[in-house]
Amino acid sequence: MDFSPAKLKDLLVTPGHISLADFETAVEESEQTHHSLWTVLVDRDLIRDGELAQLVAEAYNLKWLDLRREEIKPQILGLVPELVARKRGVIAVARTTGGIKVGMTDPFDLAAIHFLEKRLGDKIIPFLITARDLEEALTQYRGSLKQEFEATLVRLRESSRSKDDRNDDTIKLVDLLLIYGHQNKASDIHIEPYRQKVLVRFRIDGVMHDVLELPKDLSEVILTRLKILAKMRTDEHRAAQDGKLQFMSQNEQVDVRVSILPVTEGENAVLRLLSEQSRKFSLTDLGLSPMDLATVKRAIDNPHGMILVTGPTGSGKTTTVYAVMKILNTRDVHIATIEDPVEYDIEGVSQIQVNPKANLSFANGLRSIVRQDPDIIVVGEIRDEETASIAVNSAMTGHLVLSTLHANDAATTLPRLLEMGIEPFLVASTVNAVIAQRLVRKVCDRCRVSAPPTDEMKKVIMREPELKALFKQRGYGTLSKLAFYRGQGCELCSHTGYQGRIGIFEVLELSDEVKSLVVARASSGEIMKKAKSGKQPMTTMLEDGLDKVLSGLTTLDEVLRVTKI
Repeated sequence: MDFSPAKLKDLLVTPGHISLADFETAVEESEQTHHSLWTVLVDRDLIRDGELAQLVAEAYNLKWLDLRREEIKPQILGLVPELVARKRGVIAVARTTGGIKVGMTDPFDLAAIHFLEKRLGDKIIPFLITARDLEEALTQYRGSLKQEFEATLVRLRESSRSKDDRNDDTIKLVDLLLIYGHQNKASDIHIEPYRQKVLVRFRIDGVMHDVLELPKDLSEVILTRLKILAKMRTDEHRAAQDGKLQFMSQNEQVDVRVSILPVTEGENAVLRLLSEQSRKFSLTDLGLSPMDLATVKRAIDNPHGMILVTGPTGSGKTTTVYAVMKILNTRDVHIATIEDPVEYDIEGVSQIQVNPKANLSFANGLRSIVRQDPDIIVVGEIRDEETASIAVNSAMTGHLVLSTLHANDAATTLPRLLEMGIEPFLVASTVNAVIAQRLVRKVCDRCRVSAPPTDEMKKVIMREPELKALFKQRGYGTLSKLAFYRGQGCELCSHTGYQGRIGIFEVLELSDEVKSLVVARASSGEIMKKAKSGKQPMTTMLEDGLDKVLSGLTTLDEVLRVTKI
């Protein structure tokens, strides 16, 4: 298909979907990085992936298919082998009376259509799909991997096998465990020893899932294999060790942080999986509403000052910082970071790893970074007064500073900086915006159904004053007339009703009124009240979460779980 800059310019700039300046910047980045213009436009949050696909489909008189909402049966998926699907950019979706419905990244690829018609002996009905959606859908080919995984376990449990064969199977088991965890979108793999067994658990969408039990005698050989891969000492069993390893899965390199800790029944291993897909999130993908996204972009466009991302551990702060950094990372600026640890390597960015043994702390590293002539500085976390002071001074001297901070909400962040010894006038004059966030599980697109609120939901809403007032304030009317959504459970979401996660946010932009309150050392409650009643009222996390509940993205239980009303 013709995705040339000229054609996309006609589709996007002329109707006013994207400004000419933003489009030209994207074209320049595409030429420099050799990434497709489509990818750059979506990554830079200039347009949503699905929205661009719909515009292209309309322009070429094509049918567009949202793969995330399609339930593909295993027998239909198997019509096209995985290797063919990846090479040709196609996926079989359904068999109809008129032929086989096939998603294609290029519906004008006549050679692929003829190949499929000849192979399948039926008419092909092509639909336009995006490359992102295809990559997501291709994970459904994981059935063969699961069978191989189970077959390896069966062989390992056979006592008659030789030691060498068991070692070979152990190596294969570890490799399959990593790939299986990645394909199931696990963020962490836990290998936990007990008295008579070893339990393997995956953390998926923030929730732990038991995956399998292994014989106790496999614990040592599995950990030895992991230590070798992560370049750790294999003879050390009484001290904590940290390391890194990498593996390939579906042509994607996955970085793994390995932590091994001695416990009463042996050694406990936790593997954090850091895939390239995690870095491809744009701010829109993360769940920022159009109003909050506009606020963040105003803060990003400022050449100096601070943008702070707050929330508890595991709330996605680092992912948000990386999404902002991705937008800012152009060839005409120098970005330098100090992180603990460096989770992703980013081309064109100077990244420094905190190293206490070499006396390289956040504060010391930040001092060195300032002498490296950066335009943008990223501090992994502001943990103490010294780091906070250097970061604020850097923002005062013409740098744009991004960092994370532990705080319960956006308004609490500002008094927190004052508690760290930063003068109120410095906080007011340097902080451009504060992004507070939590992560909630998304309702599975494939098996989502709507229903009126249950009696239990109504009791919860009526019992919580803040929630009750919010429903009334936002004019949601009679509860019984509202549609709430849930997942029924299907193969895609492993019958949990949830697949993936999305953020709920509150973005506090420092208006003149808020700055005055900061200078006056006002409480977080006063700051929150002013932010909610200003000219551009701030949407709280609870409000943002409720909007996502009523739009079918998540459930009320999830929002209440993370906001802890």
